[in-house]
Amino acid sequence: MDEHAAEPMGMGTALVRTAFLVDAVYADSVREFDLTTPQAQLLCVLMARPYGMFELAKTLGLAKSSISGLVDRCEKRDLVRREADPGDGRAFRVALTAKGAQLADEFHDATTQAVADLPLGLSESERATLVGLLTKVIADNHVPVVFTDGECPSAQTCGN
Repeated sequence: MDEHAAEPMGMGTALVRTAFLVDAVYADSVREFDLTTPQAQLLCVLMARPYGMFELAKTLGLAKSSISGLVDRCEKRDLVRREADPGDGRAFRVALTAKGAQLADEFHDATTQAVADLPLGLSESERATLVGLLTKVIADNHVPVVFTDGECPSAQTCGN
């Protein structure tokens, strides 16, 4: 029996196997753009706007010490810069540099397209249904915005 054949499966199995599929595409994109997964996630989050370190740690689900190292490594590659936080003179925010913004845009576009191509075997109606259902699952589980279709519609939905 073909190990890739469509077979009946439960919700948990279907979601785990889908996550495995999407992770594989994401990993290919990360390698293609010479990034690590955390670097790619950081760049995609920062596409919306600059973030403070605490916000980044919370949004990416990383410890503050891990965020510091991640930002340092991206700063050395001229992908991000630290800038003064206008609301707190003691703090700083992390923003994309021009090089980082270009790389983030290219990575985002290529990865979004590669993932969007996964369900090409579905009809237009089935794809619309899938998007609607996944959007609800994401909203119901309060998944942080680390990847969007473009600009964030409001600061509330962008991880604030």
